[in-house]
Amino acid sequence: MRVLITGATGLIGQEIVSLCHAENIKVNFLTTSKSKLVKNENYQGFLWNPDAKEIDLDCFKNVDAIINLAGATISKRWTDSYKKIILSSRKDSAELLFESLKNTPHNVQQIVSASAIGLYPDSLTNYYTEDFKITSANSFLSEVVNVWETAVDRFSELNIKVTKIRIGLVLAENGGALAEMIKPIKLGLGSAFGSGKQWQSWIHIEDLSEIFLFTLLEKLEGVFNAVAPNPTTNYELTKSIATTLERPFFLPKIPKFAMKLVLGEMHLLLFESQRVSSKKIEDVGFDFKFHHLQPALDNLLN
Repeated sequence: MRVLITGATGLIGQEIVSLCHAENIKVNFLTTSKSKLVKNENYQGFLWNPDAKEIDLDCFKNVDAIINLAGATISKRWTDSYKKIILSSRKDSAELLFESLKNTPHNVQQIVSASAIGLYPDSLTNYYTEDFKITSANSFLSEVVNVWETAVDRFSELNIKVTKIRIGLVLAENGGALAEMIKPIKLGLGSAFGSGKQWQSWIHIEDLSEIFLFTLLEKLEGVFNAVAPNPTTNYELTKSIATTLERPFFLPKIPKFAMKLVLGEMHLLLFESQRVSSKKIEDVGFDFKFHHLQPALDNLLN
């Protein structure tokens, strides 16, 4: 088997590449940088530029499936110009893949694409499953995910199976949200955000990567939430990180207006509440390695 991966050199992509090689799955990957090109039988790089609608069509040769992780980070101040980059990086990359496949002989059977739980509305009481009907974009993040998923859905027009993985808060050792959260805690400035009651639906990066491979190998179609079975509150998350690092956790909760001054509109990432179900992926046979928060933190921080 050979897969084509976009975003292969990112945090999640690197983990998925390692899993693919462990399963003897060959990997083609797309990059905008000539310096990242690699050419060997199991791991081959190809150039593309979604902004300019350019792609090396050899990237599709002998490829059975695509894992789509392309998209500019949302963990950066959302200026008006950067918002456009967040949206276009997801839409343009998916559209370039679609148009290229539409006009090129290929053997691609499935696309497994990253998405995000940011599609679900902010709520302290709702428990979101994949069936939740989204009526309209209620935030910038939900607008991003809606545009992203709509672009990916088009692949079904080419008789390609479409799988969308709605990712929660990713806990990883060397990057992502956890790396940012531990910075103030290590300085002894640990505190919850706002009320601390907002739900954080998290997932260990190992489980997240395994979900991508699981849906690929099992040829699963549709939408799947990629969150651990036991969501936690922001208060419990930050307190557990502080406890694991043996750092104090006693400061007053950080008010919303203060973080808005520091981060701008991006502060919503810390204050929105989404309690999300993992039942659908479990019901089709996926077994989480990290069900609960504390073992996940022990694994990553100790």
